[in-house]
Amino acid sequence: MARTLLAFVALFAPVIGAQAEEMQDWLDKNLPHLEVFYQELHAAPELSLKENATAVKLAEAWREAGFAVTQGVGGTGVVGVLENGSGPTLMLRCDMDALPIVEETGLPFASDVKTQDNRGATVGVMHACGHDLHMTNLLGAIRYLAMYQNTWQGKLVVIAQPAEELGEGAKAMLADGLFARFPRPDYAVAIHVGNDLPTGAVQVRPGFVGANVDSVDITVRGRGGHGAAPQTTIDPIVIAARLVLDLQTIVAREIKPTEPAVVTVGSIHGGSKHNIISDECVLQLTVRSYSPTVRAQLKAAILRKTLAAAASADAPEPQIDYSEGTPSLFNDPQLTERVAGVLRQTLGDANVSEGEPSMGAEDFSRYGRAGTPICMFRLGTIAPARLAELQRQAGGPPSLHSAKYYPDARESLRTGVPSLVAITQDLLPTE
Repeated sequence: MARTLLAFVALFAPVIGAQAEEMQDWLDKNLPHLEVFYQELHAAPELSLKENATAVKLAEAWREAGFAVTQGVGGTGVVGVLENGSGPTLMLRCDMDALPIVEETGLPFASDVKTQDNRGATVGVMHACGHDLHMTNLLGAIRYLAMYQNTWQGKLVVIAQPAEELGEGAKAMLADGLFARFPRPDYAVAIHVGNDLPTGAVQVRPGFVGANVDSVDITVRGRGGHGAAPQTTIDPIVIAARLVLDLQTIVAREIKPTEPAVVTVGSIHGGSKHNIISDECVLQLTVRSYSPTVRAQLKAAILRKTLAAAASADAPEPQIDYSEGTPSLFNDPQLTERVAGVLRQTLGDANVSEGEPSMGAEDFSRYGRAGTPICMFRLGTIAPARLAELQRQAGGPPSLHSAKYYPDARESLRTGVPSLVAITQDLLPTE
């Protein structure tokens, strides 16, 4: 996409110490290659904890850029380090895993990958959450930064994280010594794609931007028997039905109204036939909050109400299992203010907004919990004309994790790559 020199200077001059023409030439030469790299990633997605080929592809590209690369950190995780004199350490993170979804975008490079999940079922695989674009933006940024090392000073650590979709990757990399074996970052920054934000725009917000997320499996136990003789049974489906309603009163009547919280029963399974009362009924919940206090309050209330529902029917004690826990994502206010300022200088005030906090999960939060100030910002990925058309349609733009979601890659890279470069140069300034 051609740009006038004036427009180019307006976009990049506050960011890059190199001549504007040099940067324009670099973009013109590298964006087509980056777009191909993105398409290759998109066409070859891998599920969480199985990102083997993706990790190899990134490791090779990072080595070519001049980084010292270590593979197999926390499973399939990759770490690259480029030391460029004395100064702070910045970590830039991307995630690698895709989702068990059959793609329906109709793109010429759409994924047709099929594989077996952990249950042995055959599933489609798709980058429906933009991790392919995260990886490509990071590659573009580090290629430029490695070439123009005179524009920054310090240590740049880049990581490709597995299993974000399971909430396990950051935990595994930290447990494998990420902050001990490699330079410990003074700051950590990451991009997350936005499905409802136009290309050229970003959103960055201090404080809570992602939720504590817990998955809860509740097995309500009863005593099975004939549906015509309920007096001889303890019906777990009736107990479960009461429990579904009781659980909704936790947020409505026990949590302070100004504290965000969600308790959703996403699945309920019990019984096998019309006239049989089963022995058990299984509920699956997603539970979300921001503060650790509310998270603990929700957990205690779920336990109390589940035990009470069983006791009310003189039923056996139910089983309650928590899994897939991810802590809330809290953008460090001081770092976020600094990042927002850089983004305004780079993209213009009109293209930078705060946006709204989300009740979604992001395990980038764990790096903050480990003591490093973090900031994740949202990147617009839908070209304005296409976004306007999607907004006129019923349901609006496809959500992330939709079989129909895809970014306009080249336009997204034109924003994401210089944004990461600008942030790096600000956080790792030359003397």
